[in-house]
Amino acid sequence: MKFGASISSYTTTWDSIESAIHTMESGGWDSIWFPDHFIPPAAWKGGEDQPIFESWSLLAAVAGMTEKLRMGHMVNGNTYRNPALVAKMATTIDQISRGRFILSHGAAWFQREHDAYGWEFPSLKERSDRFEESCQLIRLLLNSEEPVNFKGEYYSLENAPLSPKSFQNPHIPIMIGGLGEKRTLRTLARYGDMWNLDGFAVGKEENVRYGGMSLELFNRKVDILHQHCEKAGRDPSEISLTISMPTKLSKDKSETDAFIKQVGPGTVAGTADYIVSRVGEFMEAGVDEIMFSPRPSDSESLQALDEEVLSAFN
Repeated sequence: MKFGASISSYTTTWDSIESAIHTMESGGWDSIWFPDHFIPPAAWKGGEDQPIFESWSLLAAVAGMTEKLRMGHMVNGNTYRNPALVAKMATTIDQISRGRFILSHGAAWFQREHDAYGWEFPSLKERSDRFEESCQLIRLLLNSEEPVNFKGEYYSLENAPLSPKSFQNPHIPIMIGGLGEKRTLRTLARYGDMWNLDGFAVGKEENVRYGGMSLELFNRKVDILHQHCEKAGRDPSEISLTISMPTKLSKDKSETDAFIKQVGPGTVAGTADYIVSRVGEFMEAGVDEIMFSPRPSDSESLQALDEEVLSAFN
């Protein structure tokens, strides 16, 4: 079992982020992740004027500051950047980090950001179509030894090279985040190498009925992924399974209750023993990596999780 943490890039300072990076690099952590947002999402009740750091810039900094941590987004929003540019930035960071980058990709959902910065916010169907096409394009670029020609409905390439290639062989793993059974998991089966079940997305009504962050929900999504893999002619064992887990480590029930109320049923909040037991359940179910999203995500919280939770699995 591997362990990562998603570090908040909003309502924070660079000094706090830098300290968290050093704490994780020197501790028992395997990976570090940053959200891809330009305005703090409503879940954290932060004002729009609060500081927020751009995610790709942060990951480039991590690549140069560390030697062991793998890194990526939680997750990169497709509508914010051209996917060919995303592939180029990804291989650059993979080279800087000597093969520690993971390209984590999603369709994007936060309309307020698009409105604020003048970015088109298509319908859910079109965003799903764009997302699938972007995954196809990115995988072509990462895999091809020759310049790529591509003509899709939304994106096109004309004799486009990608050099340098990934440092990793055969290519940077593509992690797809989301729970959508018809489109997202199908796209994963066709083009992804990793799946991330996002605890922040569990609050939707169609997921709450499976018990929030539950084994029932996880197993259902995995079963559907296997069905898509069969149709795509893909071996499902090629896809690693990960969970983004909003986490509050505390013995104070009033604190954990408030956290669950604020964030939703996708959280795992409570004592160290409780969190260890929940992690153990998912590990037995076949999860390869847990990415905690601790709040706060400062050095002190990360150190406490390392000493009280990660140590139980050493």
